[in-house]
Amino acid sequence: MSDTEDKAPVVEKSVPPPKYGDNPSSAVDAQARIVQQKGILDDVIDGVQLGLLVILFICLIFAAVLGRSLPTVFPVTQPIYDFVLSLPETVSNLPQTLYAAWEIRPTNAEELTEAFRMLSEWFQVTLHTLPYKQCVLGFSWSMYLLETKLNIRQRDRLHEVRRPKAISSFISRQVYLEANAYGLDKSSLQLVKDFVGQIQTTVIIVYDMIPQLWTEVGVQMEVWLGLGSDYAITQSVLFFIAVMAISTVLSLPFDLYATFVVEKRHGFNKQTMGLFFSDMFKSLVLMVVLGTPILAGFLWVIDRTGSKFFLYAWALMALVQLLLIVIYPTVIQPLFNKFDPLPQGELREAIEALASRLNFPLKKLYMVDGSKRSSHSNAYVFGFFKAKRIVIYDTLIEQCTTDEIVAVVGHELGHWKQNHTLRMLAVAQFQILFIFFAFSCFIAEQSMYTSFGIDGMPVMLGFLFFQYLYEPLGSLMQFAVNVMSRKHEFEADEFSKNLGYGKSLASCLIKLQIENKATMNPDPIYSAYTYSHPPLVERLNALGNPHLASKKE
Repeated sequence: MSDTEDKAPVVEKSVPPPKYGDNPSSAVDAQARIVQQKGILDDVIDGVQLGLLVILFICLIFAAVLGRSLPTVFPVTQPIYDFVLSLPETVSNLPQTLYAAWEIRPTNAEELTEAFRMLSEWFQVTLHTLPYKQCVLGFSWSMYLLETKLNIRQRDRLHEVRRPKAISSFISRQVYLEANAYGLDKSSLQLVKDFVGQIQTTVIIVYDMIPQLWTEVGVQMEVWLGLGSDYAITQSVLFFIAVMAISTVLSLPFDLYATFVVEKRHGFNKQTMGLFFSDMFKSLVLMVVLGTPILAGFLWVIDRTGSKFFLYAWALMALVQLLLIVIYPTVIQPLFNKFDPLPQGELREAIEALASRLNFPLKKLYMVDGSKRSSHSNAYVFGFFKAKRIVIYDTLIEQCTTDEIVAVVGHELGHWKQNHTLRMLAVAQFQILFIFFAFSCFIAEQSMYTSFGIDGMPVMLGFLFFQYLYEPLGSLMQFAVNVMSRKHEFEADEFSKNLGYGKSLASCLIKLQIENKATMNPDPIYSAYTYSHPPLVERLNALGNPHLASKKE
């Protein structure tokens, strides 16, 4: 028998394909390692969450071991202990309570008036005894913890390296990972910025730094201008300028990092340091030039119109808002960007034809140099009545075809045709009126000012602290506005689709998602709370999910 015949056949073992991050020679896997890697910030987040769970577990053990003696050993737990003990009785009595409330419900105008009077009296008593500083701190930290938890949920999604099936046919693995890496960098900055901001807010409130600044502004006003405390509006304007300057300095490191580190790292930033500070200086000047007379007018109206000031203040702010809508695109924005008429050619002819088809009163068609600062892209419509203008970013022209840009313009014209802008403007006016009305309930409440160490009742500081109290309700109303905005986006998409641009719009949305490195797979709760536009997959599904060319894995 030959040697060849004596040898047993060699069975080759199959080598499993490398997983994400296991093959250093692959650019995709290298990007996956970046996305998967959890840094110090993630370790801190995990440590804090684990620590809170451990604390909760220890508290439960103490509660179980000590039982009824828990409030005696730890008096601070008395309110929680009483609340927990009252829960069974409260739940069991709930049907009877609801029935009793139904029986005593107002049945005529006289009873309704009396019920409203009793409710108003109870509210006034509550305002006198409310621990304002503790409420502000509690609301502030509650909103911070809620939004931080949502940001962490979103961050966990961004660490994922496998694409959802819904987008795998038109989003390559590399694009998906690059978008997640960009999202993680923004998330890291946001989490740090929010934490620092929350600590700053807490220190400012606990140590009464706002009243101290108010007093110091008053002292300097008397020294340099010879004006006393009788000039409350002047002091408020100077206080506003001081707060704006301090806020700018405190936020400057984060703004610089966002622009020249995060945006530059991912290929978006086109600004120079000179342009950055030039924009910042222009913004500050505009805030002083426009903000101070608006603030002075607002305070003057409150001072002159008595308890019904909220109606007059709302009317003033409505006029100001309309004025700003008119002058912003024609006066303010040209200070930052260059607007040129869109050159003659296929794109201009197609947009003008669409505008004519819809009887849209197009007066001007501009191209703006968005690439001067960033490679992000956009298009929008502005103007009142017969003076409508369409603005297209030069980056959008570079990134999309003519049909795709016209589809986007069709979407924007859908907002106009269905009066979305007017609806959102009406909602904004309702919010402003409600805020001013709510403030009218607190403006003369001396206990609120005293709680924060303020002598007297300066309206400027009262409104500032009221905004802290309003924060939870404001967040809830903003959530409702986002829901309405997302509905409008779906309707505008449908409008463009009905014009015959459904597939072009879908294609452009995908391109913009890729070019802007927008999050491809957001956490559903996070997106529902924070997004004013629907996620890409939802928009594509609403458009009928056009069949696009598949990309191989």
